[in-house]
Amino acid sequence: MSGNDRECFFHRHSVTGIIELLDVTLDYLSEGKYHEQIKIADSSTGFSYESLLKPYIRDGLTEVWVEDPYVRHVHQLYNFLRFCEMLLKCQCKVKTIHLLTSQDEDSSAQQTSALAEIKQSLQSQNVCLDIQYSSTIHDREIRFNNGWIIKIGRGLDYFKKPKGRFSVGYCDYDLRECHETTVDIFHTKHTKTT
Repeated sequence: MSGNDRECFFHRHSVTGIIELLDVTLDYLSEGKYHEQIKIADSSTGFSYESLLKPYIRDGLTEVWVEDPYVRHVHQLYNFLRFCEMLLKCQCKVKTIHLLTSQDEDSSAQQTSALAEIKQSLQSQNVCLDIQYSSTIHDREIRFNNGWIIKIGRGLDYFKKPKGRFSVGYCDYDLRECHETTVDIFHTKHTKTT
């Protein structure tokens, strides 16, 4: 066997091994036997919604529930909009997004107006936004109807304020610095509810 033949043999087996590993990993994920905890360090980058959540946005995802008490201020509303845009860009066809948040006591008109605008914009994309308010909500959680649950300690608001309007990370959230937080990802197949 020549050097080139050995190299081709090695690469063919390496690729085969990688494909087999991916198949096992996808089976593991689809069975729901998975719990990942991601620690996002203070000032780290590379954690846009798409980078963090894209592996779980599949398997016929059509409905999403977002429970986050802090979708109230302008930057938080933009975070929610960015999350919705990420869902629209994915292969799956999300039809309904449910948002449960708290009412902003100081500027409820601004919050209501912004959410109404997001709702109208999503309708033009054939996505229904259902908005509910709760005065007692505390925990943050994102649930997909394909069984995945994502708990982000800070909810959707884990990005730091950009250093300026024309600074790197202002538009691309993968380049935006993050606050320290923990993300837990697991599947309902292995979750006991009481």
